[in-house]
Amino acid sequence: MISTVSDFEGFKKACTAKQFSDIKYLTESVAFYQQAGNPELAKRIQVRINNVKKANQQKKAKQQQNVEKVYQDWLNGFSTEEQNQPDLLEQGLDQLKQQSPPAAELASKKIAALRLLPQVQTKSQQASSKQTNTPNAKPSEPKGQAASAKAGSPFDKLPKPLRSYFVLLVLIPSLLFALYQLFWATERYESEAQVLVKEPDSTTTMDATMAALSGLGVTNTAGTDPQILESYIFSNDMINYLDETIDLRQHFSDTNIDVFSRVHDDDSRETFAKYYEDHVKVEIDEASGILRIFAQGFDPDYAQTLAQTIVKRSEWYINSISHQLAEAQLAFIRKESVEVEDKLSQAQSTLLNFQQKYNLLDPTAEGTAKQQITYGLEGQISAKEAELKSYQSIMTDSAPRVVALQNELNALREQLLKERNKLAQDGDKTIPVSEIMAQFTDLKVKNELALQAYTSAQVSLEKARIETYRQIKYLVVVEAPTLPDSHRYPDVVYNITLFTLLAAMLYGIGRIILATIRELK
Repeated sequence: MISTVSDFEGFKKACTAKQFSDIKYLTESVAFYQQAGNPELAKRIQVRINNVKKANQQKKAKQQQNVEKVYQDWLNGFSTEEQNQPDLLEQGLDQLKQQSPPAAELASKKIAALRLLPQVQTKSQQASSKQTNTPNAKPSEPKGQAASAKAGSPFDKLPKPLRSYFVLLVLIPSLLFALYQLFWATERYESEAQVLVKEPDSTTTMDATMAALSGLGVTNTAGTDPQILESYIFSNDMINYLDETIDLRQHFSDTNIDVFSRVHDDDSRETFAKYYEDHVKVEIDEASGILRIFAQGFDPDYAQTLAQTIVKRSEWYINSISHQLAEAQLAFIRKESVEVEDKLSQAQSTLLNFQQKYNLLDPTAEGTAKQQITYGLEGQISAKEAELKSYQSIMTDSAPRVVALQNELNALREQLLKERNKLAQDGDKTIPVSEIMAQFTDLKVKNELALQAYTSAQVSLEKARIETYRQIKYLVVVEAPTLPDSHRYPDVVYNITLFTLLAAMLYGIGRIILATIRELK
């Protein structure tokens, strides 16, 4: 306090006498010190502003009194008859101007009024004579009386203060509404809760390979979750649940509540739903996604219970839809995986049966081996033929060496023929090795394709599990439902002010419309 006084004294010394009495300068100083972080000095300067305004008003009032006193003294200098003679008064006006110009202005107005008085009296006499000479003429109504107030109407029976349409259409309704707001309207309490729809951070529960596989980093549609939850809060399912759990309709239709604020027994479900929307509000922070839930009740405990039940049911709803969606996705992927696994098993069984049927582990490898045997026999035959020719050039055909080579050559040719025409037996039927190799290759390709499809299905299943985990949402209670200490509604001052302003505006618009209609007539 001492610091504020010293600061104000310093401010006073820094100002000139004119500045210290200048309201504009002082107002700018208040704004400056508020921004400078010295609100106490700003308040003290504001007190100085109020004192200056009060002093100025007193000064103006005193000056006005002095002007009226000078004017009255000047007027008293004339006799009663002279006071009604404008020419005589105008002769003394110059002296009054030198003494007090404001008093001279008052005197000039009186002189002007005296000069117009004969003209007004003449017009009044002419109007009276016309009214007297007109047959069946109606007596003129007093000035200020409403033209629509006819003799003998119920409007005439009211006391004079109540005959004004402004009083009847604006003041009386506003007074009745104010009495209702002050003494009859039931108080409403409001509980507030804040919730947030969250998703688990799956990057902390998997390695880099699975994170890349699951496609993390792709923007999701979590921004729509608050709007979905808001729609559910105002849905008929939520209203029915609240009615079954905490007797919502019974609370709002209690007979202790005033007739304008409660729900009536004959109100429809649609009317009750609209009433519920008026007493439960939801606000969404677009930046953070936080939902602020405001629940009203006619006692503080029920308002808190209503907010708690809405939050609890909202949590159940978020968990329910998340798990339903996850189960549906996983069920579809599992079904596809089982079908692919069956195809792989069937392809493997077909290949195994084929191998067992022909007693061949790998027909391709065995065919290659037989081809190498054939090539070897052909090489041996070529070598023996060359050796036979060399011996035949020096020996007779009956020579033992020539005969032996001829026998070996025949045996090799017979073996080559057998190897070339070697057949795979299938009962009484014979199938060439080339056809067996073609069938084996086809079965092997089908088996490899089935294996690739199975591998892809397993990868998709694992990815679906990860994605499902990411999509499972849960509700975080940022602020638990509060227990209100005092009522929030009705806002008496606001409601009364708004009602009065609206009534006055409608009254003014009506007057303008009626005046326009009269002008057109």
